[in-house]
Amino acid sequence: MKRFKRVLTLLSLSAVLAIAGCGSGKSTVTHEGNVSSANNQATDASTTETTKLKVKTSFYPMYEFTRQVAGDLADVENLIPPGIEAHDWEPTPQDMAGISDADVLVYNGAGMEGWVDQVLESIQGTGVSAIEASKGIEIMEGTGHSHDHGEEGDHGHDEHAHDHGEEGDHSHDEHAHDHEDEGHHHDHGGLDPHVWLSPAMAVKQVRNIEAGLAKAAPEHQEAFKANADAYVSKLEALDKEFRDGLKNTKRKDFITQHAAFGYLAREYGLTQVPIAGLSPDQEPSASQMAEVIEFAKEHNVKTIFFETLVSSNVAETIASEIGASTSVLNPIEGLTEEDIADNHDYIAIMRQNLDALAQALNE
Repeated sequence: MKRFKRVLTLLSLSAVLAIAGCGSGKSTVTHEGNVSSANNQATDASTTETTKLKVKTSFYPMYEFTRQVAGDLADVENLIPPGIEAHDWEPTPQDMAGISDADVLVYNGAGMEGWVDQVLESIQGTGVSAIEASKGIEIMEGTGHSHDHGEEGDHGHDEHAHDHGEEGDHSHDEHAHDHEDEGHHHDHGGLDPHVWLSPAMAVKQVRNIEAGLAKAAPEHQEAFKANADAYVSKLEALDKEFRDGLKNTKRKDFITQHAAFGYLAREYGLTQVPIAGLSPDQEPSASQMAEVIEFAKEHNVKTIFFETLVSSNVAETIASEIGASTSVLNPIEGLTEEDIADNHDYIAIMRQNLDALAQALNE
């Protein structure tokens, strides 16, 4: 039934795009970064310099990184509302109309957005520039459920590297998003898309966004670079905080409900032990639960991590079984209303993650 609904949605999206494309008279930015008018009207330099880019982003980290790079030179709007888990979201016809009316779409890639390939195909020829923030980053295979980890921090990423190819190539033929064909919408095709959870990888994503925005609005290239430089300095300081804070912890393995922290673990010499898989709504089997409980008992684990925006029942069950406590390790796939009220952003939440990890790893 879910797959049938997706087909109906895509048919509706195509119709919306066709209507939007026929009726739009906006000045658009092409994939080559050239400013053009749908009405073939000349756009003078002064108008180009004062017109803000209209940017849509796929989920919160992409929004925050783009907002930091764009500054006041773009109107940046996130597609997913606060409090909605990113894995569960799909664009509506209204969302698609907004994307087709934008100048730029920024998305993570690496299989995070199960809907993005069809959207990219739909916006071909509309003048919308697409920026894949994970372009050129080595993408890891998703962490499995075997807890014989061998070397600490070694997740076998070298032999499973996923090369994104040349800039602008959005075809992932080798993996082909098998989750679409098999009806498993949220399994990411076996790849781990959670690149942003390593501050060092976040720096690379910011630079990709900077390059994409500079192509879309080359007259603002220097401003985008200055903004990106300022934000990268903050991310590099955050990276140093993680290195210093996790360097000499008593233990190096941590149990988390959702296998989202592979890049963070790899970067800082830790070992992630996931209860379930790459998708937070994936239920672990009884044998997987038993395996995690056995690991936790053998290694005297005292904290089981769960996350925001999804149920903590599984983590609480395991914690109760072994007499451990629970704590939040936030994958930052979206902000809660409380986060917004407290003015928390990516860096603030990552610092909370660091504090939680340091405490658990020193118990």
